[in-house]
Amino acid sequence: MFTNRKSTRVSLRVLAACLVLYPVVALSETAQDDDNDDANDAREHYEAREALRLGQILPLDKIIEAVRKEIAGDIIEIEFERNDGRYVYELEIIDPSGRVVEVEVDARTAEILEREEDE
Repeated sequence: MFTNRKSTRVSLRVLAACLVLYPVVALSETAQDDDNDDANDAREHYEAREALRLGQILPLDKIIEAVRKEIAGDIIEIEFERNDGRYVYELEIIDPSGRVVEVEVDARTAEILEREEDE
């Protein structure tokens, strides 16, 4: 097989450029994803504050109090969402046995709508 030294050098330069630029592109995409996550978080916080101000949802401490009456454990994550036209909180809890319990709670009434346990 015959190879041209010039084309090999060009190929190596292209490969080197790709290797140098890949982390830059990957980091910029990660930064954009982080920016999108931050924007979504800000929107969710604003929506929750506004719904609370308008009396459409209960304060988070009341939601947590109601959930703790039903499920013991440490809350490790809370998300605020709107599902099927209803504001809900999704909580992840590690129960005393170490299992993760996910609950969906009506943000207006504190009623547990759904409960799912990982086995």
